[in-house]
Amino acid sequence: MLKIAYSPVYKYELPDGHRFPMIKYELLPEQLLYEGSISESNLFHPAPLTEVDILLTHDLDYWNKLKTLSLTKKEIRKIGFPLSEQLVTRGTHIANGTLQCAHYALQHGVAMNVAGGTHHSFTNRGEGFCLLNDIAIAANVLLRDNIAQKILVVDLDVHQGNGTAQIFQQESRVFTFSMHGEKNYPTQKEKSDLDIGLPDKTEDERYLSILKNTLPRLIDEVQADFVFYLSGVDVLASDKLGRLSLSRAGCKTRDRIVFELCHKNQLPIAVSMGGGYSEKIADIVEAHANTFRVAQEVFF
Repeated sequence: MLKIAYSPVYKYELPDGHRFPMIKYELLPEQLLYEGSISESNLFHPAPLTEVDILLTHDLDYWNKLKTLSLTKKEIRKIGFPLSEQLVTRGTHIANGTLQCAHYALQHGVAMNVAGGTHHSFTNRGEGFCLLNDIAIAANVLLRDNIAQKILVVDLDVHQGNGTAQIFQQESRVFTFSMHGEKNYPTQKEKSDLDIGLPDKTEDERYLSILKNTLPRLIDEVQADFVFYLSGVDVLASDKLGRLSLSRAGCKTRDRIVFELCHKNQLPIAVSMGGGYSEKIADIVEAHANTFRVAQEVFF
Protein backbone atom coordinates (compact mmCIF):
# COMPACT_ATOMS: atom_id res chain seq x y z
CA MET A 1 0.00 0.00 0.00
CA LEU A 2 1.22 3.50 -0.83
CA LYS A 3 1.63 5.38 2.45
CA ILE A 4 1.37 9.16 2.29
CA ALA A 5 2.38 11.61 5.01
CA TYR A 6 -0.12 14.39 5.56
CA SER A 7 -1.09 16.46 8.58
CA PRO A 8 -3.57 19.31 9.07
CA VAL A 9 -0.63 21.44 10.24
CA TYR A 10 0.70 21.35 6.65
CA LYS A 11 -2.12 23.81 5.84
CA TYR A 12 -0.07 26.77 7.01
CA GLU A 13 -1.64 30.21 6.57
CA LEU A 14 0.63 33.20 6.27
CA PRO A 15 -0.11 35.98 8.80
CA ASP A 16 -1.37 38.35 6.09
CA GLY A 17 -3.95 35.78 5.01
CA HIS A 18 -2.23 35.06 1.69
CA ARG A 19 -2.32 31.26 1.31
CA PHE A 20 -1.02 30.74 -2.23
CA PRO A 21 0.76 28.46 -2.94
CA MET A 22 0.48 26.99 0.57
CA ILE A 23 -3.06 25.89 -0.23
CA LYS A 24 -1.65 23.14 -2.46
CA TYR A 25 -0.93 21.06 0.65
CA GLU A 26 -4.65 21.03 1.36
CA LEU A 27 -5.87 20.59 -2.21
CA LEU A 28 -3.50 17.79 -3.23
CA PRO A 29 -4.77 15.06 -0.89
CA GLU A 30 -8.35 16.26 -1.49
CA GLN A 31 -7.89 15.79 -5.24
CA LEU A 32 -6.34 12.33 -4.87
CA LEU A 33 -9.15 11.24 -2.55
CA TYR A 34 -11.86 12.73 -4.77
CA GLU A 35 -10.69 10.94 -7.89
CA GLY A 36 -10.17 7.65 -6.06
CA SER A 37 -6.40 7.46 -6.60
CA ILE A 38 -6.03 6.99 -2.85
CA SER A 39 -8.28 6.36 0.15
CA GLU A 40 -8.07 7.58 3.73
CA SER A 41 -6.19 4.39 4.60
CA ASN A 42 -3.25 5.58 2.48
CA LEU A 43 -2.79 8.67 4.64
CA PHE A 44 -0.91 8.84 7.91
CA HIS A 45 -0.42 11.86 10.14
CA PRO A 46 3.16 12.32 11.37
CA ALA A 47 3.85 13.57 14.87
CA PRO A 48 6.48 16.27 15.47
CA LEU A 49 10.07 15.17 14.99
CA THR A 50 12.07 14.60 18.16
CA GLU A 51 14.77 17.07 19.14
CA VAL A 52 17.32 14.25 19.16
CA ASP A 53 16.68 13.57 15.49
CA ILE A 54 16.73 17.28 14.59
CA LEU A 55 20.12 17.74 16.26
CA LEU A 56 21.58 14.88 14.27
CA THR A 57 21.54 17.30 11.30
CA HIS A 58 21.08 20.86 12.57
CA ASP A 59 23.29 22.83 14.94
CA LEU A 60 22.05 23.28 18.50
CA ASP A 61 22.38 27.07 18.34
CA TYR A 62 20.25 27.25 15.19
CA TRP A 63 17.59 24.92 16.61
CA ASN A 64 17.45 26.92 19.85
CA LYS A 65 16.91 30.11 17.85
CA LEU A 66 14.09 28.47 15.94
CA LYS A 67 12.22 27.09 18.92
CA THR A 68 12.61 30.31 20.93
CA LEU A 69 11.73 32.44 17.88
CA SER A 70 14.94 34.41 18.32
CA LEU A 71 16.36 34.48 14.80
CA THR A 72 17.60 37.90 13.72
CA LYS A 73 15.61 39.95 11.21
CA LYS A 74 18.27 39.18 8.61
CA GLU A 75 18.00 35.43 9.28
CA ILE A 76 14.21 35.61 9.00
CA ARG A 77 14.45 37.51 5.70
CA LYS A 78 16.68 34.73 4.31
CA ILE A 79 13.96 32.18 5.13
CA GLY A 80 11.27 34.30 3.49
CA PHE A 81 8.41 33.56 5.90
CA PRO A 82 7.53 35.47 9.07
CA LEU A 83 8.83 33.35 11.95
CA SER A 84 6.19 31.87 14.24
CA GLU A 85 5.71 28.96 16.57
CA GLN A 86 3.20 27.51 14.09
CA LEU A 87 5.78 27.60 11.28
CA VAL A 88 8.43 25.84 13.37
CA THR A 89 5.96 23.20 14.55
CA ARG A 90 4.86 22.66 10.96
CA GLY A 91 8.49 22.04 10.00
CA THR A 92 8.90 19.34 12.63
CA HIS A 93 5.79 17.50 11.42
CA ILE A 94 6.93 17.68 7.79
CA ALA A 95 10.43 16.44 8.60
CA ASN A 96 9.06 13.53 10.59
CA GLY A 97 6.70 12.80 7.70
CA THR A 98 9.69 12.23 5.43
CA LEU A 99 11.42 10.13 8.07
CA GLN A 100 8.34 7.95 8.51
CA CYS A 101 8.03 7.72 4.72
CA ALA A 102 11.53 6.27 4.67
CA HIS A 103 10.44 3.51 7.05
CA TYR A 104 7.31 2.81 5.00
CA ALA A 105 9.35 2.75 1.79
CA LEU A 106 11.47 -0.02 3.25
CA GLN A 107 8.26 -2.04 3.67
CA HIS A 108 6.39 -1.14 0.49
CA GLY A 109 9.03 0.12 -1.96
CA VAL A 110 7.82 3.71 -2.01
CA ALA A 111 6.21 6.25 0.32
CA MET A 112 5.43 9.91 -0.20
CA ASN A 113 5.14 13.14 1.74
CA VAL A 114 2.54 15.69 0.63
CA ALA A 115 5.05 18.36 1.70
CA GLY A 116 8.81 18.38 2.28
CA GLY A 117 11.75 18.93 -0.01
CA THR A 118 13.14 21.69 2.20
CA HIS A 119 16.56 21.50 0.56
CA HIS A 120 17.63 25.11 1.18
CA SER A 121 17.99 24.48 4.90
CA PHE A 122 21.63 24.23 6.04
CA THR A 123 23.07 22.80 9.24
CA ASN A 124 23.07 26.26 10.82
CA ARG A 125 20.51 28.37 8.96
CA GLY A 126 17.38 28.40 6.86
CA GLU A 127 16.86 29.89 3.41
CA GLY A 128 14.31 29.95 0.61
CA PHE A 129 11.19 29.02 2.64
CA CYS A 130 13.07 26.12 4.33
CA LEU A 131 13.65 25.79 8.08
CA LEU A 132 14.55 22.13 8.67
CA ASN A 133 16.00 19.91 5.95
CA ASP A 134 13.61 16.96 5.91
CA ILE A 135 15.56 14.72 3.52
CA ALA A 136 18.87 15.33 5.28
CA ILE A 137 17.31 14.60 8.67
CA ALA A 138 15.74 11.36 7.45
CA ALA A 139 18.96 10.27 5.73
CA ASN A 140 21.02 10.89 8.84
CA VAL A 141 18.60 8.91 11.00
CA LEU A 142 18.73 5.94 8.60
CA LEU A 143 22.53 6.03 8.71
CA ARG A 144 22.65 6.39 12.49
CA ASP A 145 20.34 3.44 12.99
CA ASN A 146 22.18 1.29 10.42
CA ILE A 147 19.00 1.02 8.35
CA ALA A 148 20.82 2.24 5.24
CA GLN A 149 24.50 2.08 4.40
CA LYS A 150 24.58 4.26 1.25
CA ILE A 151 21.97 6.82 0.24
CA LEU A 152 21.33 8.54 -3.08
CA VAL A 153 19.52 11.89 -3.04
CA VAL A 154 17.86 12.64 -6.38
CA ASP A 155 16.93 16.32 -6.32
CA LEU A 156 14.97 17.34 -9.43
CA ASP A 157 13.49 20.55 -8.06
CA VAL A 158 14.26 23.50 -10.35
CA HIS A 159 16.44 25.06 -7.63
CA GLN A 160 19.75 23.56 -6.57
CA GLY A 161 19.64 21.64 -3.30
CA ASN A 162 22.27 23.86 -1.74
CA GLY A 163 21.45 23.08 1.88
CA THR A 164 21.48 19.33 1.30
CA ALA A 165 24.79 19.62 -0.57
CA GLN A 166 26.35 21.54 2.33
CA ILE A 167 25.09 19.14 4.97
CA PHE A 168 26.57 16.09 3.22
CA GLN A 169 29.79 17.56 1.80
CA GLN A 170 31.86 15.50 4.23
CA GLU A 171 29.57 12.45 4.33
CA SER A 172 30.68 9.78 1.86
CA ARG A 173 27.67 7.59 2.65
CA VAL A 174 25.29 10.11 1.02
CA PHE A 175 25.57 10.95 -2.68
CA THR A 176 23.80 14.18 -3.61
CA PHE A 177 22.59 14.66 -7.19
CA SER A 178 20.92 17.93 -8.16
CA MET A 179 19.64 18.75 -11.65
CA HIS A 180 18.37 22.32 -11.69
CA GLY A 181 18.16 25.62 -13.52
CA GLU A 182 21.71 26.95 -13.68
CA LYS A 183 20.70 30.62 -13.58
CA ASN A 184 18.00 30.19 -10.97
CA TYR A 185 18.08 30.59 -7.19
CA PRO A 186 20.36 30.19 -5.31
CA THR A 187 22.84 32.57 -6.89
CA GLN A 188 25.61 31.16 -4.69
CA LYS A 189 25.49 27.41 -5.27
CA GLU A 190 27.04 24.70 -3.12
CA LYS A 191 28.87 21.68 -4.51
CA SER A 192 26.77 18.52 -4.71
CA ASP A 193 28.40 15.21 -5.57
CA LEU A 194 26.88 15.75 -9.00
CA ASP A 195 25.37 19.03 -10.19
CA ILE A 196 23.78 19.42 -13.62
CA GLY A 197 22.86 23.02 -14.30
CA LEU A 198 20.38 23.47 -17.14
CA PRO A 199 19.98 26.58 -19.31
CA ASP A 200 16.80 28.65 -19.23
CA LYS A 201 13.91 27.33 -21.35
CA THR A 202 15.13 23.72 -21.32
CA GLU A 203 12.26 21.62 -22.72
CA ASP A 204 11.10 18.02 -22.31
CA GLU A 205 13.31 16.30 -24.87
CA ARG A 206 16.62 17.65 -23.61
CA TYR A 207 15.69 17.39 -19.94
CA LEU A 208 14.50 13.79 -20.16
CA SER A 209 17.46 12.76 -22.32
CA ILE A 210 19.91 14.05 -19.71
CA LEU A 211 18.03 12.31 -16.91
CA LYS A 212 17.87 9.01 -18.82
CA ASN A 213 21.60 9.17 -19.50
CA THR A 214 22.53 10.12 -15.93
CA LEU A 215 20.35 8.36 -13.39
CA PRO A 216 20.91 4.72 -14.48
CA ARG A 217 24.66 5.32 -14.36
CA LEU A 218 24.43 6.84 -10.89
CA ILE A 219 22.42 3.92 -9.60
CA ASP A 220 25.08 1.54 -10.92
CA GLU A 221 28.03 3.56 -9.64
CA VAL A 222 26.77 4.75 -6.26
CA GLN A 223 25.37 1.34 -5.24
CA ALA A 224 22.94 2.95 -2.83
CA ASP A 225 20.47 0.94 -0.80
CA PHE A 226 18.01 3.82 -0.36
CA VAL A 227 16.84 6.79 -2.47
CA PHE A 228 15.32 10.10 -1.46
CA TYR A 229 13.58 11.87 -4.34
CA LEU A 230 12.70 15.56 -4.40
CA SER A 231 10.05 15.87 -7.12
CA GLY A 232 9.47 19.62 -7.39
CA VAL A 233 7.07 20.66 -10.15
CA ASP A 234 8.64 24.11 -10.50
CA VAL A 235 10.32 22.74 -13.64
CA LEU A 236 7.06 23.42 -15.53
CA ALA A 237 6.93 26.05 -18.26
CA SER A 238 3.98 27.58 -16.40
CA ASP A 239 6.00 28.11 -13.22
CA LYS A 240 6.49 31.74 -12.23
CA LEU A 241 9.90 31.10 -10.65
CA GLY A 242 11.22 28.11 -12.58
CA ARG A 243 12.71 29.38 -15.89
CA LEU A 244 12.64 25.88 -17.39
CA SER A 245 10.03 24.79 -19.93
CA LEU A 246 8.80 21.28 -19.18
CA SER A 247 5.26 20.30 -20.07
CA ARG A 248 3.07 18.57 -17.54
CA ALA A 249 3.48 15.34 -19.54
CA GLY A 250 7.25 15.78 -19.46
CA CYS A 251 7.20 16.25 -15.71
CA LYS A 252 5.14 13.08 -15.36
CA THR A 253 7.60 11.17 -17.55
CA ARG A 254 10.43 12.44 -15.33
CA ASP A 255 8.71 10.88 -12.32
CA ARG A 256 8.16 7.63 -14.19
CA ILE A 257 11.86 7.39 -15.08
CA VAL A 258 12.85 7.75 -11.44
CA PHE A 259 10.23 5.34 -10.11
CA GLU A 260 10.80 2.66 -12.74
CA LEU A 261 14.56 2.69 -12.17
CA CYS A 262 14.11 2.35 -8.42
CA HIS A 263 11.52 -0.40 -8.83
CA LYS A 264 13.72 -2.28 -11.31
CA ASN A 265 16.71 -2.07 -8.98
CA GLN A 266 14.67 -2.84 -5.85
CA LEU A 267 15.62 0.47 -4.30
CA PRO A 268 13.21 1.82 -1.68
CA ILE A 269 12.36 5.45 -2.40
CA ALA A 270 10.92 8.18 -0.17
CA VAL A 271 9.48 11.18 -2.02
CA SER A 272 9.16 14.82 -0.97
CA MET A 273 7.07 17.16 -3.12
CA GLY A 274 9.26 20.27 -3.28
CA GLY A 275 8.34 23.47 -5.08
CA GLY A 276 5.61 24.53 -7.49
CA TYR A 277 4.67 28.13 -8.24
CA SER A 278 2.55 28.14 -11.38
CA GLU A 279 0.03 30.96 -11.73
CA LYS A 280 -2.90 28.53 -11.72
CA ILE A 281 -3.13 26.42 -8.58
CA ALA A 282 -4.76 23.67 -10.68
CA ASP A 283 -1.54 23.31 -12.67
CA ILE A 284 0.46 22.81 -9.48
CA VAL A 285 -1.95 20.30 -7.94
CA GLU A 286 -2.32 18.28 -11.15
CA ALA A 287 1.45 18.04 -11.66
CA HIS A 288 2.00 16.95 -8.05
CA ALA A 289 -0.92 14.51 -8.29
CA ASN A 290 0.74 12.89 -11.28
CA THR A 291 3.70 11.97 -9.08
CA PHE A 292 1.38 10.02 -6.77
CA ARG A 293 -0.47 8.42 -9.67
CA VAL A 294 2.74 7.22 -11.30
CA ALA A 295 4.03 5.82 -8.01
CA GLN A 296 0.82 3.83 -7.68
CA GLU A 297 1.14 2.52 -11.26
CA VAL A 298 4.77 1.48 -10.94
CA PHE A 299 4.83 -0.04 -7.45
CA PHE A 300 1.32 -1.37 -6.81
